[in-house]
Amino acid sequence: MDASQVIIRPVVSEKSYVLATADKYTFRVHPDAHKTQIRQAVEELFDVTVVDVRTMSVKSKPKRRGYTAGRTRQWKKAIVQVKPGDTIPIFQGLQGLEEGS
Repeated sequence: MDASQVIIRPVVSEKSYVLATADKYTFRVHPDAHKTQIRQAVEELFDVTVVDVRTMSVKSKPKRRGYTAGRTRQWKKAIVQVKPGDTIPIFQGLQGLEEGS
């Protein structure tokens, strides 16, 4: 699996920004990707050294819109801790905007 297929996109939430201050970055990843693939993909795409990878499956939730009932998609999330001093620029740009306001 290619590195760009393993990492789907960063997770943008309040919790992910709090974790980013501790050098932990959150990504939505391919459901079949394992920790070693996630580590290699992050190191290849962002040129950082990965210290730890934690993964979890986000379960689907029931949703309703009028009479129509359904469920959200199930997806896999990875929290990647990088070596102190390393940063991932996707999160750094948004943190600068947050501090300025």
